[in-house]
Amino acid sequence: MQIMSSPQNWKYHIVSALYKVQNRLQSTNLSGTLRTFHNNHTFCSHLSKPLSHEEELEERKLLNSITWPQLPSGSEPLNLSQTSDPAHSLFTIVLSEKDQRRYVGDQLEVLVHLRDFQGRPKRYGGDFLLARLHSPKYKAGVAGQVLDHKNGLYSARFPLLWEGSAQVEVMMVHSSEAVAVLQRLREKLPPPVRPASTFAFLLFLSFYSFSYYGVNIKVPIHANTTNTITVLQSRKGTLATSGYYYQDSWRPLGDVAMRKFDKAAAISQCLANKVVYMYGDSTIRQWYEYLVTVLPEMKEFNLHTPKKAGPLMAVDSTHNIVLNYRCHGPPIMYTTIMANELRYIANELDGLTGGPNTVVALSIWAHFSPFPGEVYIRRLRHIRKAVVRLLERAPGTVVVVRTGNPRALDRDVSLNHSDWFALQLDIMLRAMFKGLNVMLLDAWQMCVAHHQPHDVHPPKVIVKNMVNMLLSYVCRERTRKAA
Repeated sequence: MQIMSSPQNWKYHIVSALYKVQNRLQSTNLSGTLRTFHNNHTFCSHLSKPLSHEEELEERKLLNSITWPQLPSGSEPLNLSQTSDPAHSLFTIVLSEKDQRRYVGDQLEVLVHLRDFQGRPKRYGGDFLLARLHSPKYKAGVAGQVLDHKNGLYSARFPLLWEGSAQVEVMMVHSSEAVAVLQRLREKLPPPVRPASTFAFLLFLSFYSFSYYGVNIKVPIHANTTNTITVLQSRKGTLATSGYYYQDSWRPLGDVAMRKFDKAAAISQCLANKVVYMYGDSTIRQWYEYLVTVLPEMKEFNLHTPKKAGPLMAVDSTHNIVLNYRCHGPPIMYTTIMANELRYIANELDGLTGGPNTVVALSIWAHFSPFPGEVYIRRLRHIRKAVVRLLERAPGTVVVVRTGNPRALDRDVSLNHSDWFALQLDIMLRAMFKGLNVMLLDAWQMCVAHHQPHDVHPPKVIVKNMVNMLLSYVCRERTRKAA
């Protein structure tokens, strides 16, 4: 057996196998190899009701909002050497023709040039990039907005929000070719089918190849010349963005000013006489665990339930605070749970009395990434209706919805839980809760902007900032007075 000791050798040895995989993919008859997948299959009869005309229109609009650029049609099958290679790609900081100095409140633009493994410019878009402007010196960071020009060029734009040095960081999460495989996996092969299907195996092999067997996932793209700028004092207003970090503290730029709840006494004062309900996946359970840890008088009850799924409850009798956590209904991928313990968030919300001393925090995204967008939309629609009903009968109820966030990826995790999936869920979630009297807590930008590595369960410093945002919203009248 010949040893493939270098990336170049490996690259050329995989090409012939990859051609075979792609030819098989193109010739496979889906209708003959896949069993029918019913999006509405559920033991909850009300979820199987046909959509109204308005719901159909909303679903179509939401699915259109996550449309991704497609690979060129009618071309010859690609081999690995023609796919995006971050090592050959470069980005350049765009200089202003009038004034090369930069000030707080300006916008920085970076142009990213994608190339393939042979160094040739890419001629189409669809690559999944993340960008961040940060400063290790000031522990500052802000997420960038990436614009796909659909010709191998991308623009990353950043608001300049602090004075001093700043560095640009651009990362390719997946190549456009790998994204195309992920898209087919989610649309054509729902999770129950994936392990056994021959078609699935071919898609897996194709994804592994395009992802360079795990090496080509979340790889930085380097600067053509420099990635560092110096920002001068402000000369105009700042640009709209969710917020940014400075000295490891999140500074939101929205309507809610954030307070620092560094002492347990401040947290207890904010939550005194309140009942907090946290529903969703393990990323909202982190908030429950954080509060239980930092509040010395908070005592957990042993309900003899699974730690991951709950229900969990903790009480601070001195300050009359009750914390509750319960996982959402299926799909659930992290534990075994008795069917009679399953609860849907919409049903739980309908059982709440609500009021000014009731706080509801929701996070539902991490387990939905392998499923078609329609599954997520319909679950969120029922939750949204329940939130509206809750706010109608108890207008003073505080509701906070946490968005998704990027995670650490390897080739296996990417197949079901790629950040590309999470980004699409994030777009739909924001659209569905827009206009309601709820706070959308932007976990996506809070994680992308921070210097810590991506993790489905963000580190404590980020969780602390998220909980501080929650508390600042719960006690926003006091926050305004303090400001």
